[in-house]
Amino acid sequence: MILESFQVGEGQRPTVLLHGFLGTGRNLRSLATAWSEADKNRRFLLLDMTGHGASPRLPPGATLATVAGDVLETARAAGLQGPLDLVGHSLGGRVSLAASLRSPADVASVTLLDITPSPIPTQLSESGKVLEILRAAPPSAPDRRTMRTELTGRGLSGPLSDWLLMNLEPAPDGTVRWRFDRESLAEFHGRVNGEDLWAALTRPGAKVRCIRGGRAHYVSDADLARMESLGCPVATLPDAGHFVHVDAPEALLRWLTSEP
Repeated sequence: MILESFQVGEGQRPTVLLHGFLGTGRNLRSLATAWSEADKNRRFLLLDMTGHGASPRLPPGATLATVAGDVLETARAAGLQGPLDLVGHSLGGRVSLAASLRSPADVASVTLLDITPSPIPTQLSESGKVLEILRAAPPSAPDRRTMRTELTGRGLSGPLSDWLLMNLEPAPDGTVRWRFDRESLAEFHGRVNGEDLWAALTRPGAKVRCIRGGRAHYVSDADLARMESLGCPVATLPDAGHFVHVDAPEALLRWLTSEP
């Protein structure tokens, strides 16, 4: 399945940036632009993963491997050649690990932005809490302001509500509606959070690194120790939360470009 995508940079090193759950490729545009300026050798592909943004909906029973296959197919269709550097935030990181297991020859490296190979406990899933509020919101509204009031009235912050509102589209009747299928995303989220991806770190030739937010809870100290024991270095941005690319963009870019 070919996904919605766009590119940044004109270098020869193919690098795919994958957003988190409920996001779109646009969420990582600032990171791609800054990284491209710092490293002219890279060519970045940013896409809306399956079920997100302007890409096709998730098929029934979709797994991380399903989405990973769509990512790889889209990268090749976009002209990216050779093994790919995959950089994924949250869900995007887990899809990157799944891609490295599905097609090792197509993946040169995986960079995880605040996510673990471990199954994600329900109580630690921030996106799961957001999803429940999103599912309780109406399917459409007269305008974006009305939908924003719906979300903030259910407990979401203004900035988080504004981020989610990027997924609204105009409807034929003049209202706005959600672009994605909230129920299929909920079913997908509940299933794939339980996937164990540690095999991506133990396979021969695996090249994985991780950076976590010091205020986030997705990558535990136990995960860090296990990852480093398997040759996956882990850095911590002390003042950043889960959205490391938003909370500490300069520090993240320094780390990303420090790779030998």
